[in-house]
This record gives sequence, C-alpha cells and structure tokens, in this order.
Amino acid sequence: MPRVSAGLLMYRRREGRLEVFLVHPGGPFFAKKDLGAWGIPKGEYKKDEEPQAAARREFVEETGFVAKGPFKALGKIKQAGGKIVTAWAFEGDCDPAELVSNTCEIEWPPKSGQLLEIPEVDRGHWFSIAEAREHIKKTQEPFLDRLCEMSE
Repeated sequence: MPRVSAGLLMYRRREGRLEVFLVHPGGPFFAKKDLGAWGIPKGEYKKDEEPQAAARREFVEETGFVAKGPFKALGKIKQAGGKIVTAWAFEGDCDPAELVSNTCEIEWPPKSGQLLEIPEVDRGHWFSIAEAREHIKKTQEPFLDRLCEMSE
C-alpha cells in the first residue's frame, strides 16, 4: 500500500491576480534548494483518519494558521517517491512572517547516528501562479492547474 498524505492550498486574489501560499521544507538538506523545493502544507495520515481532517491538522502544525473552508477538492497526485497526495484549496490570507512550524528529528548527517531537531517548514511565501510553477515540486504542479481551472 503506498504512503498517503493530505494537504491544503491556500489562495487569495491581489490586484486581480491569483496568488498561492507555499511552504519551504526545513532542515539542512533543503537549506540551499529553492526552485522546485516548495510545496503545499501536507502530511501523512493513518487509515482511520479522514483525509481532509488530516489536511487541516497538518496545515496548522506546519504553519500555525487555521484553515477555514469552504474547501474545494483538487484531487490526487502521485509524487516522485510514490506517495499519493490528496489536496483541497481554500481562500484565505496570512502574513508569512508569522508562520510557526512544528519540529521533527532527522538523522544528520545521514547514517551518522546523530539526531538534529529541525522545523518541518522553515518559511512560507505568497506566489503568483507563474512564480509558483517555478518554485513548487513538479509533481504538485497539477494542483495549481486545477485551482486555475476552478477560478476561471
């Protein structure tokens, strides 16, 4: 059974253009990665957890912001590693400077046996759709396409 994850894509309209809020993963592996490293706030969930509830929980854990519906289904995508991600879009706003992420432990350097505590997300940013296409993980780009189709 593939790993499953659920997430939320917050969007807003500014000066007549659509913008999306993406997050950058924390930790030393992503420290110098920018283009193609950003994504929607998301996380894994268990069989007994409802995916949209998991998406809302993960959004709060990774950003500190509460997501308020209505939520629009963006469907599923399969990431490069095989993980299936289900996402929803919602209209909202936030100040990226106020982002507060939970932390996790990773082994760093790899195979060293040393644990390092890192934020799951180290920053968030509002992007135009064109900018988001450059920054988002390519496997998550269909979520942008689906949001644009809904917003026309």
